[in-house]
Parts: sequence; structure tokens; C-alpha cells
Amino acid sequence: MLRTRTLMAGMLSIPVNAVLFGTGAVVVLSIPQFQPYLEYILPAVIGMAFALTWPVAWKLAPRLRVRNDFYPNLFRKT
Repeated sequence: MLRTRTLMAGMLSIPVNAVLFGTGAVVVLSIPQFQPYLEYILPAVIGMAFALTWPVAWKLAPRLRVRNDFYPNLFRKT
């Protein structure tokens, strides 16, 4: 049985990877001095995005959970 944080991090990993890669690709492609080196820099951006995906998703997963102290009136029975 997997922990809730692990499942949430797994579900977050795809959008987190897309955002990290997209941000890196936009930064690399928008700098004209990188044009001659794109064949080396873009694979590095892909690898860096892939390497950073799981730590970022693991850090974000607990923040997505609803807790009673954040929303005290959400679970109150009226």
C-alpha cells in the first residue's frame, strides 16, 4: 500500500515535468547566443527537468492536502 504523499507526488510528476521543461526550453530558445549550441543545451534541459521532477513533486504534494486548521469551517456540521 502506497502512502498518500507518494500517490500525490506521482500524479503531480507529469505536470511538474511539463512546467520545468517548458520553462527551461523557453529560456534556452529565447537567448540568441545559444543558437549554435542548441543540440547540446536542449538535451541538458530535458535531463535537468527529469532529474528535478520528483523532488519538486515530493515537496508540493503535502501542500495540496486540505487540512482542518487551514479551513476550520469546511468540515463543520451545521
